[in-house]
Amino acid sequence: GFTQLGEPVPEGLSLNDVVKTLPKEVFEVDDFKAFKTVAITVSSVAAGYAALAVAPWYLYPIVYAFLGTAVTGLFVIGHDCGHNSFSKSQLVNDVVGTIVMTPLIYPFEPWRIKHNTHHAHTNKLIMDTAWQPFRPHQYDNGSPLVRGVIRATMGPLWWMASVGHWIFWHFDLSKFRPQEQDKVKVSLAAVAAFAALVLAPLLVTQGPVGFVKWWLVPWLGFHFWMSTFTMVHHTAPHIPFKPNREWYAVEAQLNGTVHCDYPAWIDLLCHDISVHIPHHVSTKIPSYNLRKAYAAIQEKWDRHLNKAEFGFPLMNTIIDQCNLFDARRS
Repeated sequence: GFTQLGEPVPEGLSLNDVVKTLPKEVFEVDDFKAFKTVAITVSSVAAGYAALAVAPWYLYPIVYAFLGTAVTGLFVIGHDCGHNSFSKSQLVNDVVGTIVMTPLIYPFEPWRIKHNTHHAHTNKLIMDTAWQPFRPHQYDNGSPLVRGVIRATMGPLWWMASVGHWIFWHFDLSKFRPQEQDKVKVSLAAVAAFAALVLAPLLVTQGPVGFVKWWLVPWLGFHFWMSTFTMVHHTAPHIPFKPNREWYAVEAQLNGTVHCDYPAWIDLLCHDISVHIPHHVSTKIPSYNLRKAYAAIQEKWDRHLNKAEFGFPLMNTIIDQCNLFDARRS
């Protein structure tokens, strides 16, 4: 599934050296383009739900594939907000980010804090909060349940891994510093309000089947892409996870991140989140400028880039070969 394995970066190269080769316009925040992404996502989600309302049951797989991907666009907009690349206004970023992520029951501020930690420590052992590779001792010493979870989430149920990440990282106030907790509480209150005012009435009026049909299945579609994007763009047999003393920012962000080509309709609905290397070179690049930034990176640094094509061969490589961490080879 990999179309290119990146060569090691030269000694002495810094991440700032790479950033300096990008044109200044890729960092420009444009309110019109930003809210255009909102319009695309809102209209796509509305179209998906309209199709779900009238489609016969045998077309549900197609409708849910579209709707789950469209719903993922909400998260990608919130993702730009979390990096302050949606708007020049901190207030707009906070408000829009909270609103678009609330229907996913994803509290914006806890996610923002932990996600920015991921960018500061990408593929660093212990510190990276996107995910950590499982160690052999965790498997060997684990209960049958723990072993089963590891085998599933690093295997055929990889697409459920982000559900566990969502539960573990985002709802525990003790995981956040005292100065962060007020804004965290606002985000938690927002998702609690959505659950109480929208999801609970949905369950009461439509019953369990209606709840599954109208919310749970699209939500699981979103988590399919969350899990997939996280694994695909940071996981390969040759990409190392290193301890702090050996970690090198440009190696992790430029040479340790994967560019993956997806079908065009997925890129459209998910606002080019798959163009992932420039996003790790600089989080200040808005989603609508990622392709221009990637073209500039290819011009100068192409031989150091990891490239892949989404499909069965790629996913089979990852879930077959990337199960447990090899400390000897990192």
